[in-house]
Amino acid sequence: MPIEIKMPALSPTMEEGTLAKWLVKEGDTVKSGDLMAEIETDKATMEFEAVDEGVIARILVAEGTDNVKVGTVIAVLAGEGEDASDAAASPAPAAAPAPTEAKSEPAKAEAAPTPTPAPAPAQAQQASGDRVKASPLARRIAADKGVDLAGVTGSGPHGRIVKADVEGAKPGAAASAAAPAASAPAPSAAPAPAAAPAEHKPVWYDESIPHEEEKLSNIRKTIARRLTESKQTVPHIYLTVDVRLDALLKLRGELNKALEGRGVKLSVNDLLIKALGVALVQAPKCNVTYTGEKLIKYSRADVSVAVSTPTGLITPIVRDAANKSVSAISAEMKDLAERARDGKLKPEEYQGGTASLSNMGMFGIKQFDAVINPPQGMILAVGSGEKRPYIVDDALGVATVMTVTGSFDHRAIDGADGAEMMKILKGLIESPMGMIA
Repeated sequence: MPIEIKMPALSPTMEEGTLAKWLVKEGDTVKSGDLMAEIETDKATMEFEAVDEGVIARILVAEGTDNVKVGTVIAVLAGEGEDASDAAASPAPAAAPAPTEAKSEPAKAEAAPTPTPAPAPAQAQQASGDRVKASPLARRIAADKGVDLAGVTGSGPHGRIVKADVEGAKPGAAASAAAPAASAPAPSAAPAPAAAPAEHKPVWYDESIPHEEEKLSNIRKTIARRLTESKQTVPHIYLTVDVRLDALLKLRGELNKALEGRGVKLSVNDLLIKALGVALVQAPKCNVTYTGEKLIKYSRADVSVAVSTPTGLITPIVRDAANKSVSAISAEMKDLAERARDGKLKPEEYQGGTASLSNMGMFGIKQFDAVINPPQGMILAVGSGEKRPYIVDDALGVATVMTVTGSFDHRAIDGADGAEMMKILKGLIESPMGMIA
């Protein structure tokens, strides 16, 4: 009997995903553990492995398909001893048929309502309350010419009506075609259509400017949703300090020389991850999550580190950063960052964390304010280290100075507590032996 291959749940919260790419084709033989497809969730692109052995008889969901529900049959596998052509010919699982009306006796039959003809696609779109998909330029031309967009077929992406579609349309023709549907009385009890979510409202742009459209990945959509949610619902308080880096740079050089034989090369970021972990443990009032009903106080510092990938930002986690050696943090971060860019992280490697660190110093950014990653209570934004005039022992000198800014959830963390944590962090960076001793 053919084996159904279903859309897997690759994380506890996954309900749907994008079938980004098939790694097999119809007729290929697979065995348990073989990679079959790449599936894009709202967090990462993950590989899907075969569980059973057999021949790919039929692929039911094409690569690039969005919003594939978990449990949907995406392919059919012919098992051992089965003919792949027979498995491919078997019908795909169909949705449950709509219930049919039972035949009633003539004497007891009730008058049935007159069936309403199915509206044309454009009319159905209006009847359902959906907004006609059209570019701003196409709308302006249609308004000038008196063209009803409900009767125009769009040739743009996802059926969007563009300039070329309305330039050749005749005024009034579409309006008359839609008139019968409009004349039908709507049920009085039908509720008004709900407004579309803010993130789905059409955004105006000038189509006359040369451009191209890029489809948003699930990861990018999730980043947009979470950052919007954070800025709208989390009251941020920003605390900035300048930190002298000379002692940390000197210690890094000494450690790298000592670790050279082991092939370990520490970065400034590795030391900052360690410093943030220790600071969070020493200032536990900042290592928290606000839930609305209670405050979660963590006894361990798990530092999420922002990594830029081709599909968007992701934050792999260095767990228990305060109690790990700097060399262990360095090795772990290299592995996590590499697999993050390849989309190979496991859900447990990027979900969670008690605070975040975002470093843009390598781009020459002097200072920035980072957006908190909910449900965490704070994030540290790290700027570049540069030579600046600096007061050293009551005398003006030149030092390597870095500006860091902590963004704190003011619902959970008072300004004084955030300031205390930033003071501890500054002390650890300027006297780094205290965090590795």
